[in-house]
Parts: sequence; structure tokens; C-alpha cells
Amino acid sequence: MKIIIVGASGTIGKKVTEALRGENEIITAGSKSGDIQVDISSTESIEAFYKQTGHFDALVSVTGNAYFGPLKTMTIKDFDIGLQSKVRGQVNLVLIGQHYINAKGSFTLTSGILSDDPILLGANPSAVNGAINSFVKAAAIELENNVRINAISAGVVEDAPGYFPYFPGHIPVTMDKVTNAYYKSVFGALTGQVIQVW
Repeated sequence: MKIIIVGASGTIGKKVTEALRGENEIITAGSKSGDIQVDISSTESIEAFYKQTGHFDALVSVTGNAYFGPLKTMTIKDFDIGLQSKVRGQVNLVLIGQHYINAKGSFTLTSGILSDDPILLGANPSAVNGAINSFVKAAAIELENNVRINAISAGVVEDAPGYFPYFPGHIPVTMDKVTNAYYKSVFGALTGQVIQVW
């Protein structure tokens, strides 16, 4: 199976890449690292990226930025960080990628716990994650050729202690649980699902 992993050098991306490698052909991608570089905020970059990769069986996106900060001082420019990167970037990977993915292939996007369990300073990621979850549910009923799509919604992960202070009372999720969720999305039969890892 030919699997593209966007965001493969990140905290979660590294572990997901290890979990999916096996006997599969893995193409890693990132804005500054990986086998091929791609700027997910640019449709031109994504088009060029897919022309390089050619047809594929699965795309896993473990990427996208969001803005953490107080609502009182948040500007639309701040809010746009999450919309342009995590939402638009991942959505464009699907909109453009649907013309390159093989029949019965799959897309796996990344959202997060904040769509259901908000925290202080997290209005932007909460909204962004909710948008991704809704897009996945809707896209699943329109993608052709039995192509599947799911989102992984994880809590704060054990390998990211820098985020722990933002998540008071949250129990960090083990990386094994997180990587198994991505594995399930890629190799299972689910579609239109938000796979929660909390």
C-alpha cells in the first residue's frame, strides 16, 4: 500500500509513521522536511505535491496550526491561523487529493478533543476541530470509488508535556492509543467517523 503521511516529522507524525511503515511504501511530507515538501496553506503547492507523489492508497494528515490565546484579545487575524492552516490545509489535501487517490483508498485527518471538551485560551482550536469533524462526516457521503475518510480526535498526548498546563485535569493519552487510531482508520473499514482517543 502506498501511504502519504503529511506532518510525519511531528510528535504524533513520527509515531504514526513507525506504526504504518510495515511492508507499505511510505512517503513522508512536511513544510520543511520529509521525502517531499508541501505547504498545505497553498493550493499550488498541494497540486505540485500530488503530481510528484502520483496515485496513492492512503493519505494521513497529522498537521495544521491553530491559535491559542484569550478570547478577549483575539482578532480575526489570530482566528484565521487555524482556519487557513488546520482547516483549509487539510480540506485542500482532500479536495485536490480525491483526484489522485486510488479506488478504495482513504483519507485520515486530524482534529482534537477541544471540539468537545474546550479549555481556556482554546476557542480557535475548538472551532477548527469541530469544522474538520463536520467536513469528514459530510465528505464521506460524496467521495467516489469507495474512498473512505475519517478524523482522529485525540486528547493531549503523553509525548507533548509542554501542553499539559493548558489541559488541567486531563489525563494524557498514550501514544500507542493514538497510533492505533490512525492504523484503524487506514486499514479498517470505517468512513465518516470521528475516532476519539481520550
